Amino acid sequence: MKFLAYLRSIASRFFRRSRLEGDMEEELRSHILHRADDLVASGLDRAEALRRARIEFGGHERFKEECHEAIGGSFMETLISDVRYSLRLLRKSPGFMIAAILTLALGIGANAVVFSVMNAFLLRPLNVPQAESLFAVWRASSNSAYESYPDYLDLRERNHSFDDLTAFNVAEVSLDSGANPARAWAFEASGNYFDELRLQPFLGRFFHAADEHGANSAPYIVLSHSYWHTRFQDDRSVVGRIVQVNKHPYTILGVSPPGFHGTLVFFNPDFYVPIVNMEQVEGVNNLNTRKVRGVFMVMGHLKPGISPAQATADLKPIGSYFEKTYPQEDGNMDFSLARPGLYGDYLGGPIKAFLGGLMILAMLILLAACANLGSLFAARASDRAREVALRLALGANRVRILRQLFTEALLIALMGGVVGVLGSIVLLRALSAWRPFPRVPLHVIVAPDSTVYLVALLLTLASGFLFGAVPVRQILRTSPYEVVKSASARIVGRRVTVRELLLVGQIAICAVLVTSSMVAVRGLLRSFHSDFGFEIQNAMLADTDLSMGGYKGDRVPAMQKRMIEALEAVSGVESVGLTDQPPLGVAQNNTMAFTDRATDLRSGKEAADSYMYNVSPEYFRAAGTALLFGRSFTWHDDKNAPAVAVVNQQFARKLFGSVAEAIGGYYKVKDGTRIRVIGIVEDGKYANLAEDLQPAMFLPILQSPATQSWLVVRSSRPPAQLGPAIRNALRGLDAALPFSVSTWEQELDLAFFASRIATGSLGVMGVMGALLAITGIFGMAAYSVSKRLRELGIRMALGAQRREVLGAALERALKLLAFGSIAGLLLGALASRVLAFIVYQASSRDPLVLSGVVLVMALLGLIATWIPAQRALSIDPLRLLREE
Repeated sequence: MKFLAYLRSIASRFFRRSRLEGDMEEELRSHILHRADDLVASGLDRAEALRRARIEFGGHERFKEECHEAIGGSFMETLISDVRYSLRLLRKSPGFMIAAILTLALGIGANAVVFSVMNAFLLRPLNVPQAESLFAVWRASSNSAYESYPDYLDLRERNHSFDDLTAFNVAEVSLDSGANPARAWAFEASGNYFDELRLQPFLGRFFHAADEHGANSAPYIVLSHSYWHTRFQDDRSVVGRIVQVNKHPYTILGVSPPGFHGTLVFFNPDFYVPIVNMEQVEGVNNLNTRKVRGVFMVMGHLKPGISPAQATADLKPIGSYFEKTYPQEDGNMDFSLARPGLYGDYLGGPIKAFLGGLMILAMLILLAACANLGSLFAARASDRAREVALRLALGANRVRILRQLFTEALLIALMGGVVGVLGSIVLLRALSAWRPFPRVPLHVIVAPDSTVYLVALLLTLASGFLFGAVPVRQILRTSPYEVVKSASARIVGRRVTVRELLLVGQIAICAVLVTSSMVAVRGLLRSFHSDFGFEIQNAMLADTDLSMGGYKGDRVPAMQKRMIEALEAVSGVESVGLTDQPPLGVAQNNTMAFTDRATDLRSGKEAADSYMYNVSPEYFRAAGTALLFGRSFTWHDDKNAPAVAVVNQQFARKLFGSVAEAIGGYYKVKDGTRIRVIGIVEDGKYANLAEDLQPAMFLPILQSPATQSWLVVRSSRPPAQLGPAIRNALRGLDAALPFSVSTWEQELDLAFFASRIATGSLGVMGVMGALLAITGIFGMAAYSVSKRLRELGIRMALGAQRREVLGAALERALKLLAFGSIAGLLLGALASRVLAFIVYQASSRDPLVLSGVVLVMALLGLIATWIPAQRALSIDPLRLLREE
């Protein structure tokens, strides 16, 4: 009630302002008239008496302000007055206002966009109830989020810190709702998944632990809300309908709530299916095998009062139990907790480092914008020095002038912040709707939320205070008598030094951004022509998972051989190979390899953690992978023949010490199988482009059957002609089996995704930095020329050459450009090292990059100084001297 009364009193004083103004004017006028009457009585005439009374009375406006302060409530009125006055000043300088608003909008918009992405990936919790207590169990010893199903059951039963633990995994399946079967992505989830996440269905019901009664006992699915909308057109009668999942009947139980997109922040599943039906969904059953631990991710809610540190300590004895009870399967076990979504380091340290680095670069853009605006405000304050001096001479105090200056700065900051945030909203909405890979449901909602708006507001206010504070010292040191007497502002050395330092910093930031963007572009261009260990030109990929068609057992290799033979018969096809997964694909299989002498086959004792591929005899020829030594596989290398492998050079070096000793040698895998090396192929890239040399083994697909089938087709025919021929040939074998056909270059879009995003982001920031540098250098050069017009005119009148006039006018700005560029180039070379983890072959030591940065900065300087240079050369000495 007191607060409301206070607001009413302020409003009352505000609406009575005109009456109070009139009363004060009348009171002040009466004082002047009384004094004038006294002076008239002493013998002065009326006009002289009034003049002297006004002089004795002093600053009229100052007394009005003191009266306002005496009656209270002046803060709001003064603020409104300052805002009005600032708006009038800005309307008189539309060019300055537009440049300032757009400059700050670039900085605020860049930070809003980058922070929204970082917020979506790293800061925003999952959209589930009580997300603050939800944690994932992370295998710290192997830096993995995956567990075997038996390990999950033991963790669930033996821990004392979680309410419950739930497990899930991602699988690609075929779903037939009555029309043609189509690929879909499913979450295989434990029966308690929805109960532990404390979710309520949008439609129908969820499956529960009570629905599970052994392997393949729960043929139910729950549709995601988005998949229900797109595939079933919001049909509410879908509940209870029977659909075919990999040719097995499943009942639709319900639809998940619209805001829930699974428990991986970047991956939106189409539907959810119980884990116990893994054999039908994936074609294999790993529910009883402890040694296959890279299967399920585990998470749960901590009990009330249990901290993450206590839960980690509670998991330690369970890890020790695993080590002692199952040494061959689990090896070293050390658990930790991580927030679900990214699961600790799930996306990889380089991606997190890149997001952090991108945020730093966005802050540098904002600092460059503030430096630019600070320089402009300092120059504007210098141009208004005479106005400030007159106000001081008329009785205004410096605090009042500074308050008006900060009001103007904050007005510009708020307008720039609004424009920047509006621009970022448009861009973020486009990013939220973006689907970079149609086959894979990668989708991150990066639309700004209240946290982003709050951060943008804080950055806006901080920016306003930051660039508004630049001319404070200048205002405080202004001498009204000196300014009025000299009719112009003196250029104080220290003040100019501040502007110059700001400009040098701004140019250095620009050079950092330009260097980083050129390093990224150069690395991306070089990566397109690098040696991946396979040849993507003239190659197409056709993939399917035979488990989608109900194939299992001996039917799998038979069908794979039929597919190879069918494609070999297509006109123009030179060779066809098959692998269970292509290098640089979405997922990769790893396995531990031990030397032949090893007896301890536990995790941590391996000689190499190797990528593993199951391939057909013609795979290396079709993939364009060079066989360096030995032989390739034949169709006789089947399950009845001795176990053999072809390995890459790095594998041979790690297991055998040299490539020469590997041929004919043996090594072991975790189950103790001895495998003989029959061939050596070239090294390549397997998981990502930026990785170091990694070991890889290739096994004959007849000895290691896999339902996942990628057919590599090499042909000189154009893809537009070959693609339909491949589809027709495969459709003739099984019309109900879904296939995807693409060029190998298109399939590498995911591998190049991080590089392209890094390059695009840095390119945009480089352009922003360049624009800010141009405006900063232009402002400095133009201000320098305008302040030295008389001096330059005298020089020209005395016979100075055009080159000398240009040197005198622009020498300082060009020196600042050189100093800032050198500093930025050195800092950019250091910052670019982070890019080497994301952009393949990115190097700041590339001579082309260095020369490109120098050329770009020189061009920026030329563009920014062109107009001031033309103005300096067009000076008419006679006109300037006449004006003096």
